Amino acid sequence: MAGQGVVGPTALRMMLGSHLRRLRERAGVSRSDAGWTIRASESKISRLELGRVGFKERDVEDLLSLYGVTEARERERLLELAREANNRGWWHRYGDVTPDWFDAYLGLEAAAELIRTYEIQFVPGLLQTADYARAVARLTPGNARADEEIERIVALRTRRQRVLDREPPLKLWAVIEESVLMRPIGGLDVLRDQLDALREAARRPNVTLQIVPLRSPGHAATGGAFTLLRFPQHDLPDIVYLEHLTSALYLDKRDDVETYTQTLDLLAATNPAPQHTEQLLTELLDRMAG
Repeated sequence: MAGQGVVGPTALRMMLGSHLRRLRERAGVSRSDAGWTIRASESKISRLELGRVGFKERDVEDLLSLYGVTEARERERLLELAREANNRGWWHRYGDVTPDWFDAYLGLEAAAELIRTYEIQFVPGLLQTADYARAVARLTPGNARADEEIERIVALRTRRQRVLDREPPLKLWAVIEESVLMRPIGGLDVLRDQLDALREAARRPNVTLQIVPLRSPGHAATGGAFTLLRFPQHDLPDIVYLEHLTSALYLDKRDDVETYTQTLDLLAATNPAPQHTEQLLTELLDRMAG
């Protein structure tokens, strides 16, 4: 298991929720009965077991008693986990510029050991330059964002990128449509700097980049962009993240995860290998200069 410093509250909630679900099932207790015990609904138990809400220490104590967990050391271990899971992650400081549904992703990103992503619109956030991130932030529909808010968004994106430099570093594998790398978001100078930054990133041992050429005849990723996250903790399943304009989906059912994993594997196998990425980026930069 990775060091506790890497395990954020989102991951801890998921670990505790998963453990409580196994204890409930082993005890033969229904979600409805568990909910009644903590003065809540069946759906509240479901959300707790998925790690999507915080834990009240009293509720965890009552559930452990209901599930027959009487050993003092085990109870204290799980109660301590509940207390740690309720701590706020560093990203909560930026809650004023992020939607609620994105907070869970930031927690998962901080806890992941591997992220694989397929991008069709933007350069992946973990690889964006500050100027590119600033230009993306200005694309928000509706009312224009204030400069101060945009700078907060850029600061958040820059802070997120520290996962690539931590020990052990996050492994990032990104498959990007070539059209993304030709779209002059922020202007040609911003794009040029971004492509150069991607070229540098491609040389990092923990970053793998592949480009889907414009000439590609098509591929299996017909549903749009998505991200697959994998964690060092065995208690945590792989999770697929799908972002929409005003919400997001988090998929952890085995069939769903396997489908997206196979799609990423197919994308990786049918497009230019990572060894060609630096050359492809250089060619794009040369074309811009011509």
